[in-house]
Amino acid sequence: MKMNFSFLYGIRFRLLLWFAFILSLVLFVFSMFIYFSQARDIRGEAVYRLGRKAELIVEAVRWGNAPQDALQETDIFLLFDLEGRAAASQGLETEQEMLDLILSARNALDQGNERKSYGNSWVEERGGAGTHYIFIVAVSGNSLIILGSPFDPYNLNGRLLFSLFFGSMLTLVVALGGGWWLAHRAMRPVHVITQTARAISETDLSRRLNLKTKDELGELANTFDAMLARLQAAFERQRQFIADASHELRTPLTIVNLETSRALSARRTPQEYQRAMNVIHSENEFMTHLVNDLLVLARIDSGQSAIQKEQLDLSDIALEAVERLSHLAEQKQVRLETGDLPELSMPGDRQLLIQMMSNLIENGIKYTAGEDRRVKVETGAGVDYVWARVSDNGPGIPSEHLSHLFDRFYQADKARTQNAEDESSGSGLGLAIVQSIAQIHGGEVRVQSAPGEGTVFEARFKLGN
Repeated sequence: MKMNFSFLYGIRFRLLLWFAFILSLVLFVFSMFIYFSQARDIRGEAVYRLGRKAELIVEAVRWGNAPQDALQETDIFLLFDLEGRAAASQGLETEQEMLDLILSARNALDQGNERKSYGNSWVEERGGAGTHYIFIVAVSGNSLIILGSPFDPYNLNGRLLFSLFFGSMLTLVVALGGGWWLAHRAMRPVHVITQTARAISETDLSRRLNLKTKDELGELANTFDAMLARLQAAFERQRQFIADASHELRTPLTIVNLETSRALSARRTPQEYQRAMNVIHSENEFMTHLVNDLLVLARIDSGQSAIQKEQLDLSDIALEAVERLSHLAEQKQVRLETGDLPELSMPGDRQLLIQMMSNLIENGIKYTAGEDRRVKVETGAGVDYVWARVSDNGPGIPSEHLSHLFDRFYQADKARTQNAEDESSGSGLGLAIVQSIAQIHGGEVRVQSAPGEGTVFEARFKLGN
């Protein structure tokens, strides 16, 4: 059976290792501090006890009393003169032990403060089994007294070390268990995000995390949800765009196929061939215009339409667009007028703005109606913006269509052409292109219309963009 060690590479495991390392270091430092503080206190207390006992022994020796009365069985005692001759002892079995102890005492006196009568102490192992004694040297006239007692008679240091070790181990185990649970709980939103991301496909972008937490992971989940919403909207627009484009291309392609099939099915007169070629040419122009519009929108959406901004006159742009479409207006018997065209400086891409104005003017020419068919173009300025306006005297647009005019492939042709001679409809992309061009220049396009009152399109651009 193959074991799975993938958890060793997870963030949860690495967090746990770091947590264990830091906690172990803190416990070690804390335990050492407690242990050495306790050892220092025990030594100080032992020295104090020996000092008090040494005072009693010095007093007894001065008055000629037996010093053993102040000693305990575990104490080590040695009384000797300055020449090193032992006068009394306890706990020392051989002469060599006495000599070694005297040598240690002299070393302690040499290293200590000789003005003290006692207080020079040292610790060494005595009595086997690792028992440590603390010794003190006291001076009584011409004699020296060495007094020793077990450093830690109740093994407080050993028990403290044992308690600190097992207490630290228990704390570490409990903390590691709690840390694992906490890491698992903290990383649960990441697991949810991962599972949701795996379950999402291009055909199903409706899933959301919906995490209610307000921490950093909750903020990440909300950002992820917002990204999914944008992706879903983009894919829906793309699917709708493809469906609409396919629908728009299907009709002219069907017409072309029918006309070619009819022309090829049998011998026709020159007039019939002429009519078929006219139909095919007309549908080809429609498809060419549609494809060009699709390419323009695709470039704008993808950001591939490089904007060459320069300072230009918006009125010059409007006048150039009027001149370009004057021939079309003559053909449609529409009077193309210009109103006030003051000099209006603004940054922008000349070709894109000309296309925007041309689309608005062409739209007005197409949908104006009546005996006196007119389209008027004018420009002006507000407090912090400039505008270009195209108005026609067509049948107007019902209010329910106004909010959808700039949607791609949306057409309100039936409402606008009910009184117009030109019943043909366009691709439904002209106004969408107008809005896109205005937006990439930091502007917007507004429309005012009512049935029987004509339509006014106004493109506004804020200054300083």
